Amino acid sequence: MAPEIDASVHRQLGELVAGLRGLKDDIQEIRDAQLRSEDKSTQSRAVVHRRMDEMVSRVGALEQHITNVQADVADMKPVTNDVKRWKLMGIGALGMIGIGGIALGVSFADVLKRVGSLLIGRI
Repeated sequence: MAPEIDASVHRQLGELVAGLRGLKDDIQEIRDAQLRSEDKSTQSRAVVHRRMDEMVSRVGALEQHITNVQADVADMKPVTNDVKRWKLMGIGALGMIGIGGIALGVSFADVLKRVGSLLIGRI
C-alpha cells in the first residue's frame, strides 16, 4: 500500500506544483499588464500636462494682447470723441450755411424780382 500512497501523493504534489506555476505565470502576466497600463497612464498624463502648459502660455499671450488692445482703445477714445465733436460742429455749421444760403437766395430772388419789375415797368 505504501507505493500506491506515494504515487498518489507524488501525483498530487505534481499537480499542486503545476497549479502554482500556472498561478505564478498568471500573476506575472497581471504584473506585466499593470506595468503597461502604468506606462500608458504616465504617457497620457505627460500629454495632458504638455497641453495644459501650452494652454497656459496661450492664455498668457491672449491676456497680453487684450491688454495691448485695451491700451490702444484708450488712446483712440479722445480722438474718437474729437471726431464726433467735429462732426456735430460740421453739421451745425452746414445747417447755418444752409439757412444763410436760403436767406441769401430769397433776398437775391427778391432783388431780381424788383429789378425785373422795374425794368419791365419802364419798358
